[in-house]
Amino acid sequence: MPLHYESCTFRYPRASSPVLDRINLDFPPGHTVLLGPNGAGKSTLLSLGASALQPQTGFVRYGRLDPGSRRHVQTYRRKVSWLPQRPGFLPGLTCREHVAYVGWLKGMREGAAWRAAPEAIERVGLTDKMNDKVKTLSGGQQQRIAIAQALVHEAELLLLDEPTVGLDPHQRRRFLDLLISLRGTVNVIVSTHDIGDLDEAFDEVVVLESGQSRFRGAVEEFAAQAQPGCAPGRRLESAYASLLEATE
Repeated sequence: MPLHYESCTFRYPRASSPVLDRINLDFPPGHTVLLGPNGAGKSTLLSLGASALQPQTGFVRYGRLDPGSRRHVQTYRRKVSWLPQRPGFLPGLTCREHVAYVGWLKGMREGAAWRAAPEAIERVGLTDKMNDKVKTLSGGQQQRIAIAQALVHEAELLLLDEPTVGLDPHQRRRFLDLLISLRGTVNVIVSTHDIGDLDEAFDEVVVLESGQSRFRGAVEEFAAQAQPGCAPGRRLESAYASLLEATE
């Protein structure tokens, strides 16, 4: 079930120009990485997809669900879960309490959310931290709890905005392993600047620049944009640079 943007424009108050300007974009099922320089509109695009913001023109749809409709918005937010760059936590709660609380906010019954929380926490590899306070966790562990709270209500699509910022190499490896483990069960869109392991964890690539989609295709198509003769280990970096240079 794809996430669809049609003619979406969004301008922040007092901004001289829109961040997104009549953008048309379809995200297919599977795992998609969203690339682009700072200011390209990646966070705004995901915020629109999460229904945290509403476009000034155009619309967003997840299947037939319209987040701008009061009739659809609760179901939409249960199916589409969002992890912003700086997720908020209630530090006095344990991990299980926090994950269950978010499930309840998403419309689950209190008992069902409490029973579902351990499985969501297990999926992110933090069963041994289940009864620890969220404030005692490392940054990488808090990111994984944030993903658990997205999984507890059985979201079909996760929107993750720069989830690896601040993670050390080991934590980043754990995050990539988690993404790989979600293949076939949950669709994922990840905004990032890091393309080192892109071909391992993702199926599709979207490149955003100046509020417009500059590329959308499979990882293999993206890699084919690399400059001839570049080192095999640098093909993805070269492809990304080539796409951005072509728009200058």
